[in-house]
Amino acid sequence: MGGVKARQRPGALPVPAERGVSALTPAPVLDRWNADAAGIRPAALDRGDNVITMFEVIGEDWWTGGGVTAKKVAAQLRAIGDRPVEVQINSPGGDMFEGLAIYNVLREHPQDITVKVMGMAASAASVIAMAGDTVQIGAASFIMIHNCWVVAAGNRNDMAEVAEFLAPFDQAMADVYAQRSGRTAAECAKWMDQETYMSGSVAIERGFADELLSADQTKVDEKAKASDAAVNDVRAMELALVAGGATRGDARARINKIKGTPGAVLEPADTPGAGGDPELAAAIERLAQSFRS
Repeated sequence: MGGVKARQRPGALPVPAERGVSALTPAPVLDRWNADAAGIRPAALDRGDNVITMFEVIGEDWWTGGGVTAKKVAAQLRAIGDRPVEVQINSPGGDMFEGLAIYNVLREHPQDITVKVMGMAASAASVIAMAGDTVQIGAASFIMIHNCWVVAAGNRNDMAEVAEFLAPFDQAMADVYAQRSGRTAAECAKWMDQETYMSGSVAIERGFADELLSADQTKVDEKAKASDAAVNDVRAMELALVAGGATRGDARARINKIKGTPGAVLEPADTPGAGGDPELAAAIERLAQSFRS
């Protein structure tokens, strides 16, 4: 039996007034999304004008110029008006604080919201999924929950300050997961500590989703899959450089210098193995392999 449907939406989640800390998706989550969920899209090409799709990272995406933001979602809801909404999600997450803001925007919508997890709702995207009055999930899809993940630098006093700053956000997320699922906040916090992936059936059993999506509602778009995976490899490189002490600006500049901007059309000479500078091509490939591992 599935979970109880059309639960009362939990209250608003706290969002920091000043984004002095960026809450990000860890690189291993991007790798998991590349392997299991990249490129999954709705099977039907046409969709209603009351559908919001979230097939990108959460928050503004520097690498593609896209990303799902609270501002964009609010504009889409205004355009839809006082009608039921369907939210289709396949996202590795991203900016957790932006995810909290999107959740708050959705929970204020006066009509029912149906969330469809079509591939993965990880990290910040899992918080957004909890805004659904009904949550549907593919049998081979995943909901992934974890604590706020940030990159910080400093001494033990700085680290203690960051930990204190993050604690209320982790607690708020645990409370929302608990209210949605019917589990205790302590159980949800334990799953968050373990960075837990829940398949469709497990998510329903634990109350994070209500029912399975039929298999014919999704398909794999190979072109989108290749594009998603390529950009996520670069995002993982950026995170690794930041974790090593670089600023995000410096990390992006270094990656652009070595690899070029993702999505740019490469000349044959710029493609590894297709001519050009073989030393540079080999260096790029070694760099990509090191981050993948």
